Amino acid sequence: MTATDQPARNDNLFGVCAAVGEDFGFDPLWLRIAFAVALLFDLEHVLMAYAALGALVLVSRLAFRTPKRTAVATPAAAEVIEAPEYRKAA
Repeated sequence: MTATDQPARNDNLFGVCAAVGEDFGFDPLWLRIAFAVALLFDLEHVLMAYAALGALVLVSRLAFRTPKRTAVATPAAAEVIEAPEYRKAA
């Protein structure tokens, strides 16, 4: 299951860190930690950087939409590969 298949979470502020982590393939927790540490030093610049990053994510998601996936039929039961049966040694 990929990140795009998962339902939206309610505990994200705007989903900026999750979107950036998904796009670049890393855990968004590291970006959240970096923002949290940076907030201790300079609140104004960190909030501006977060807002700019959010605007960039919004523009990229609107400009490059991912196509919706269509449902794929499951294979017939006859196509399922069964494990070979082995005789038990006495």
